[in-house]
Amino acid sequence: MKELADIVHAFEQMAQEKQRMALATVVHVEGSSYRRPGARMLVSEDGKYIGAISGGCLEGDALRKAALAIAQGKKKLVVYDTTDEDDAKLGVQLGCNGIVSILFEPLNFAHPDFIMGLKAMLQLRHPQVLITGFSRNRNEHWGTLLHNQIADIESSLVKEAAQRVLAGKKSEYVIVDTGVSQQEVFVEYLMPAVSLIIVGAGNDTIPLEAMARLIGWSTTIVDGRPTHANAQRFPAASRILVGKPEGVIPQLTLDDRTAIILMTHNYNYDLAFLRTMHAYYFNYIGLLGPSAKRDRLLQELKDQGIEFSAEQIKHIYGPTGLALGAETSAEIALSVCAEIMAVMESRLPVHLRDQLTPIHSKL
Repeated sequence: MKELADIVHAFEQMAQEKQRMALATVVHVEGSSYRRPGARMLVSEDGKYIGAISGGCLEGDALRKAALAIAQGKKKLVVYDTTDEDDAKLGVQLGCNGIVSILFEPLNFAHPDFIMGLKAMLQLRHPQVLITGFSRNRNEHWGTLLHNQIADIESSLVKEAAQRVLAGKKSEYVIVDTGVSQQEVFVEYLMPAVSLIIVGAGNDTIPLEAMARLIGWSTTIVDGRPTHANAQRFPAASRILVGKPEGVIPQLTLDDRTAIILMTHNYNYDLAFLRTMHAYYFNYIGLLGPSAKRDRLLQELKDQGIEFSAEQIKHIYGPTGLALGAETSAEIALSVCAEIMAVMESRLPVHLRDQLTPIHSKL
């Protein structure tokens, strides 16, 4: 959801400048393309933009199409067909072999209801559905609608699809005949951003926190030392909590998109944090250090009468990170983030060259 969050933030800034804007959304892809359906870009009338709908090769033409949508005040569907090897005739070189459909929607800075609704949706820590309707047979498009607007659509097909998408955690398309036009509706599954809780505020946590933010995750720093856990050392962290584990953990939001890394280099603090976490749900707890440290922590807690279930132990990753040959703190940060991403996306890390199936699953 980072791209959507960036778009909301950019809209608010552009609205202060009283800029008219257009939202460009990849609504359909046939064949190969750099970005998949759901990729978005916000364009202002003075040519500023945030987000991306390709690897950079399509944006130039998209800026012109967005300017046209802003000037006309009408939604517009543009189809880029690069199945012809001579794609230079389109004025863009996508380097792919596919057909990409982009919907351009004008947005008025004076009526930010859509963006404000999107902002509220992003602040919720549970999956959401976003729908985008477009028509190939007529220049009439529903455009992007928020989850709370689905009830206003007189189509059981869309409502049933939204329920399936939430249950199956997979986006899909439905076709609705409105009597005036045939709307192809992209029913998009949106997951909340990963929330990374870093327990420890030593120097080696600085690159991890920075890398997590670069990916688009929210970051929380937890430590018992105010001299380390402070805004001077972590100026862009989402939250900074100082205190003992039993007082800090109840302040945390824990869900299946939350990852926790214990890297205080203080055995007793890690032990106390892990002891308190026994009573809470968690999807990922990473332990910095060798497997011997993990075994010692778990055995000491067991001796105290606190034994993690087999299911809980499946979600404890110690040592944390993938075996990438990491040595420096920045390399370890990369290794840890890669493992967390693989866990959150339920993927087994493999070389893409060895993957026999397409990189992206088909809708």
